[in-house]
Amino acid sequence: MAKRQAKSPNAYRTISEVADAMDVPQHVLRFWEGKFSQIKPMKRGGGRRYYRPEDVEIIQAIRALLHEDGYTIKGAQKLLREQGVKTIVQQYANDSDEPDSAPVVASVVSAQAETEPTGETASRLEGLTEIRGRLENVRKKLKGQLLS
Repeated sequence: MAKRQAKSPNAYRTISEVADAMDVPQHVLRFWEGKFSQIKPMKRGGGRRYYRPEDVEIIQAIRALLHEDGYTIKGAQKLLREQGVKTIVQQYANDSDEPDSAPVVASVVSAQAETEPTGETASRLEGLTEIRGRLENVRKKLKGQLLS
């Protein structure tokens, strides 16, 4: 069997790669997607999830809030809302109590479970992510108009 190359830090990750790296079951990641709107993996045909590096960092921070700091889901949601996602992600990406402990993101970067989308596929993934963001903005505007 051919040995697979390590993915680049900017590569998209599958749910199994992220679940293994975070040491949580896949169903927990799906549950967190429903509870934390900040986690927005791209879904391909058939519902297969691809997590961007930003998603992985957010998941890492949420996992730390829930599993290490003892926050409830509502408490973590409130903290993310009040302090902002970037602040919380930076805190957990840079906060290392143990000198030898590497962030969980590093283990995701070195994951070798699948090959990275390249070339035209990677361009399509980026384009779809941008379109998704635009559609979400339109949806928010429409929702705001309906509530007004």
